[in-house]
Amino acid sequence: MGGSPVSCEAGHGSHGSNGSHGSHGSHGSHGSHGIYGLHAFTVFPMGPLSDIKVLELGTLIAGPFCSRVLAEFGAQVIKIEAPDGGDPLRQWRKLHHGTSLWWYLQARNKKSVTVNMRAPEGQQIVRELASETDIVIENFRPGTLEKWGLGWEELSKRNPGLVLVRLSGYGQTGPYRERVGFGAIGEAMGGLRYVTGYPDRPPVRVGISLGDAIAALYGVIGGLMALRHREVNGGKGQMVDVALYESVFSLMESLLPEFDMTGFVRERSGASLPGIVPSNTYTTRDGKYVVVGANGDSIFKRMMLAIGRADLAEDPSLALNDGRVVRTGELDKVIADWCAAHDLNRVLEVLDHAQVPAGKIYDIADIVSDLQYRARGMIEQLRLPDGTQMKVPGVVPKLNDTPGGTRWPGPELGEHTHETLAGLGYDDGRIAALKSRGII
Repeated sequence: MGGSPVSCEAGHGSHGSNGSHGSHGSHGSHGSHGIYGLHAFTVFPMGPLSDIKVLELGTLIAGPFCSRVLAEFGAQVIKIEAPDGGDPLRQWRKLHHGTSLWWYLQARNKKSVTVNMRAPEGQQIVRELASETDIVIENFRPGTLEKWGLGWEELSKRNPGLVLVRLSGYGQTGPYRERVGFGAIGEAMGGLRYVTGYPDRPPVRVGISLGDAIAALYGVIGGLMALRHREVNGGKGQMVDVALYESVFSLMESLLPEFDMTGFVRERSGASLPGIVPSNTYTTRDGKYVVVGANGDSIFKRMMLAIGRADLAEDPSLALNDGRVVRTGELDKVIADWCAAHDLNRVLEVLDHAQVPAGKIYDIADIVSDLQYRARGMIEQLRLPDGTQMKVPGVVPKLNDTPGGTRWPGPELGEHTHETLAGLGYDDGRIAALKSRGII
């Protein structure tokens, strides 16, 4: 994926299979082609997950982001959507001819199948799909799938090798399990919101859906670990229970042991990193922002020498972080005054020469024009169904032999319903009847 941006210019019309990509053992096999067959796309390798079949039952962010990551590395993902409008994300934020730009990214490499999961016949379709699937991903409120006859007991009975990844606000157990929980609530309950912002102001949020994304990544990890267990131990599938608040809480560093052992409650500290000095954001003479992380002992010394403060570089009381923490305000002012006296480019030049970690705060225009992003293929060109070219983020992480990539943009609603049901053995008449009754 390195080098120039990838141009992903496949059309939507023929995402069907022309090869055999069965899953492990007997789990998910459906003949030589199968309902999950991969569309041949010349600029995209098969990917390390090309034999993995995924059924996505989620909407919006956490569940769809989880399956998006798997799809980026070749997994064959079928996304189930309601016939009457599909995933609400299709209408979120900026639109292009009525479809969210975010949708084209979040649903890339997936197939869209419309099914009314509230109807018994729709539920039967989902059971049939799940019976030949490796991973089912869902992010409904706990108990919803069980109400529809699509819970763990039912699906695993039909497919013992199934891995069911369940993402929810509070998890599948506990007194809060049935509460509605979005990523923002997970960030609040997980402790992140309390420590984010300035001490004299209310807590603030990060400008993206961070809690959902963290939970989604744990879903990916858990799902792949469960598949690995199934493979090496000859075992059955299992359920992966991911709670949004727990996902956020797991990233909260020393918050809990500090409180437990000392009674210390970490508070908001603005742009600085509490207890690690100096690490902060500063304003340069030309009104730009620079992040400086000179908190390593040797790095701190190099920075002080670079900005002409040899007295602080040689001060034995500042040689270690605990001594610098005591003088946080003083050191922050020294660095802030120096940054304020120089333009951003000069600040970066001096600190780079001294090997001090520092960087400007990028907006999206900076990102698009940055050479490092382009050199590593992190700005891809995606062709939308009407031929319009759109930039999207590249795929992370970089695998040197089996890299991920983009094969096609988020599909039209129900674009793959007919071919998928045909793969299950439904004839044209039966498909038409289901459509006429709003089942698909």
